[in-house]
Amino acid sequence: MEHPGFYDRAGPFSLARIAEVTSATLPDQDHGSLEIVDVRPLDAAGSADLAFLDNPKYLPQLASTKAAACFVQEKFVKRVPAGTVALLSPEPYRAYAKALTLFYPDAGMPKAAAAAEPGAAHIDPSARLEEGVTVEPGAIIGPEAQIGRGSRIAAGAVIGYRCALGRNCYIGPRAVITHALIGNNVIIHAGAAIGQDGFGFAMGREGHLKVRQIGRVIIQDWVEIGANSAVDRGALRDTVIGEGTKIDNLVQIGHNVTIGRNCVLTGQVGISGSTVLEDFVVMGGQSGTVGHIRIGAGAQIAGNSGVAGSIPRGERWGGTPAKPLKNWAREIALLKRLTEALSGRNLKNLTKLGE
Repeated sequence: MEHPGFYDRAGPFSLARIAEVTSATLPDQDHGSLEIVDVRPLDAAGSADLAFLDNPKYLPQLASTKAAACFVQEKFVKRVPAGTVALLSPEPYRAYAKALTLFYPDAGMPKAAAAAEPGAAHIDPSARLEEGVTVEPGAIIGPEAQIGRGSRIAAGAVIGYRCALGRNCYIGPRAVITHALIGNNVIIHAGAAIGQDGFGFAMGREGHLKVRQIGRVIIQDWVEIGANSAVDRGALRDTVIGEGTKIDNLVQIGHNVTIGRNCVLTGQVGISGSTVLEDFVVMGGQSGTVGHIRIGAGAQIAGNSGVAGSIPRGERWGGTPAKPLKNWAREIALLKRLTEALSGRNLKNLTKLGE
């Protein structure tokens, strides 16, 4: 059965109405009656959808989009393809945030379960639990949630509205799951938070406008997520964690991140939004990435590294900004020699630094 989704979508709305709400300019008023059904990314939008372009990196996606309309700055109007109406805005991301509020008025606040008696588990009458599910005291199972056979929900854990959890899973004490679809044999340890808002704000002089996050978290089979880690749900598309991936404690996964199969992320790793990790990537402790980059399959990143750009498959990188491991090792050796020379202990090495 297809999942019904986590949000009720309003609309459709005319382009004229959208322009009014978002303070965008509709150059051709003849398009004002065109009805828009949903808000989607450039590469996924269809003939009844609204998209936006804020980062020039995605101009190739603008060129091929099938969106009915798109928020763009005036300088990019000529790049909008035929068949897509340009909605002019000096701040397309802010306009998109306002459009999301129009289409998804209930997405700003997760749906909550009814209060339980102190110390007792609460299972909403509309939730569906297969035989053999264990729900410990103080746990809460929200409306329309689904939990598979053999799974255990530990004390104080929360399974939110319409979340689906597969078979033989374990959700640790005080873990919170919202806006998530989870496979079989998944372990989520104590205090983890899955499916909360991604960190999305349209920043501006008028203040920082919250951007509603209407994506989901998809966690495939045999994934393990450590204590007090956080996985943000997607903004428009989903955050995805691939089969067999292992995530340590205190790891932050941003919105729209895609993590492949059998990756390993050790303690205090941070992955910024819309980054892609292909299969079998390994990241050492306290390493992190900027957003919108790709880490190739089998790549390894040393601990304490800051990754500022994409990494080819199979390579080993380290340092800040991260670079191929051999280059990083040479830089460390050179710095050591320079430090020794300047300290006066080995002045003769100054003449050899360029060798």
